[in-house]
Amino acid sequence: MRRIYLLFAVLTFFTATNLKAQEMNTSSSYTTAIGLKFGPGALTVKHFIDDEVALEGIGYFAEHGFRITGLYEFHHDISGAPGLKWYVGPGAHVGIYSYAGNSFSTFGIDGVLGLDYKFEGAPINLSVDWQPYFEFGSNYYNGFYGDQGGLAIRYTF
Repeated sequence: MRRIYLLFAVLTFFTATNLKAQEMNTSSSYTTAIGLKFGPGALTVKHFIDDEVALEGIGYFAEHGFRITGLYEFHHDISGAPGLKWYVGPGAHVGIYSYAGNSFSTFGIDGVLGLDYKFEGAPINLSVDWQPYFEFGSNYYNGFYGDQGGLAIRYTF
C-alpha cells in the first residue's frame, strides 16, 4: 500500500513540474483534479466536462482486492460561499477480491452526495461525500451498503 502512495506522489510531482506552457489555475474553479480519498483509501481523479458536470474515477485498493468506480456528478453553487459546491449523481463499479481462499468479482450501481471546495489562490480541492451502493452477483457481498464515502484531497490543474 505504501508503494502505491509513493508512486502516486512521484507521478503527481512530475505532472506538476512538467506543466510547461500551461498556467496554473488558481481561481475558485478547476477543470481536473487528482488526489487521495481518505476513509476507504483510494486514488481519485475528477474532470469537469461542463461547468456543472464532472466525471470522477475512484480506484479503491484493499488488503483483499480492488474496486474501480465511475461517477457522473452534477455540481451546483452554494450562494454566499465562493468555491463551495454541492453535488449529486449516479455511477457504477466493478471489483475483484480474494477472500477466504476464493476469488470473485462484483459489480454494482452507486450514488453520491457531497460537498466540493476549491481554495481560491491555491491548487487545492477538498471534497467530502457519502457514496451508497448496491452490489450484485457476489457470494460475499450482495445488497445495499451505505458505508462508502470520505474526504478527498486533490491537486487541481
